[in-house]
Amino acid sequence: MIRQIKSGLPAAVKAENSLQVRQTVEKILGDISTRGEEAVREYSEMFDKWSPPAFRLSRGEIDDCVRSLPAQTLEDIRFAQTQIRNFALAQRAALRDVEVETLPGVVLGHKNIPVNSVGCYVPGGRYPMVASAHMSVVTAKAAGVPRIIAAAPPFGGKPHPAIVAAMHLGGADEIYSFGGVQAVAAMALGTESIAPVDMIVGPGNAYVAEAKRQLFGRVGIDLLAGPTETLIIADDSCDAEMAAVDLIGQAEHGPGSPAVLLTNSARLAQELPAAIEQLLGWLPTADVARVAWHNCGEIILCDTLEEMVQQADRIASEHVQVLTRDPDYFLQRLRNFGALFLGARTNVSFGDKVIGTNHTLPTMRASRYTGGLWVGKFIRTCTYQRVLTDEAASLVGEYCSRLCELEGFAGHKEQADLRVRRYGRKVA
Repeated sequence: MIRQIKSGLPAAVKAENSLQVRQTVEKILGDISTRGEEAVREYSEMFDKWSPPAFRLSRGEIDDCVRSLPAQTLEDIRFAQTQIRNFALAQRAALRDVEVETLPGVVLGHKNIPVNSVGCYVPGGRYPMVASAHMSVVTAKAAGVPRIIAAAPPFGGKPHPAIVAAMHLGGADEIYSFGGVQAVAAMALGTESIAPVDMIVGPGNAYVAEAKRQLFGRVGIDLLAGPTETLIIADDSCDAEMAAVDLIGQAEHGPGSPAVLLTNSARLAQELPAAIEQLLGWLPTADVARVAWHNCGEIILCDTLEEMVQQADRIASEHVQVLTRDPDYFLQRLRNFGALFLGARTNVSFGDKVIGTNHTLPTMRASRYTGGLWVGKFIRTCTYQRVLTDEAASLVGEYCSRLCELEGFAGHKEQADLRVRRYGRKVA
């Protein structure tokens, strides 16, 4: 039996953008499309109080940001980027070009071709998301993207040095200091000084997500990301302190971030609320995390492991942390998740910041049909065909002709018939 011990507020967990957000974004995109950089500057002044002489950082400004950071910070950035790069390169190596002779004289194949240009958006509103620079820029570089540009909003009235350093060390070719819809629009649509890109990636707030949604089709996107989500699957081997820390550690992302405990331990379900209150009593980000837990936190008590699998796949969370005696049980059975974190020695924070997997992941149950950002998102798998012999052209042409006639496509049929006439058997 499945029992809902704690529920969130249904209205608070809706992921749909409001009409006001959609209309605001539509207006900004239209304005930037018409007026270009003039409009970008106006919106930057309006939303970020930011209007530098140039939004693109010079090499000198980039070097100044890098030099301003402590050596340990630079070492930490390089360490994280090495882990992310190594895993992305391993993923890239798994993507092979293919060529196969499917019939005598018929050769089919595909090539894996990187996207030509990518715009990487790095959020910097509530928190300066340095790790998001690693996840997008480093992964695009590993994929072989020839032109990578990156943008982040100012933080504290200037470009955030660590974000700039992460973009630069990750391999960005152009770095811009502006944020929000205006940054996404400038990269996607182009301005007088910014050549447009073919793809936009990276997380952001509701306005950034809506901008990506409205721009999709004109450019590619990685995915539409809502508030950060975390699900913990735990049995009685997990203590309340660890469950509380790992839930609230993600709830601090924002007041709309769902944090769910799914357990078959009545003791853990009973002890968790007090452990969370104790943690919120001293955590510096408790003002945000408390609202998220109140509005979006859940405790679900199951009787069996099978029920826990069923509920986890229904929830289809962005992050799924397994704190049980046998995490492999869930690795082998779960189907809907953005990323899995198996066992007490790992956690979502490792994945968010440093361990090597990508932290840009599907939310709002999108893991039912897509994975997260990875090197393959920057790769186009494009097919080709080659017919080497007259016999093959005639054989395929005869089948194609009849199938085209079946569908009523006369022009298609003639393409096939011409090959049959030219390359088919000549009757004496």
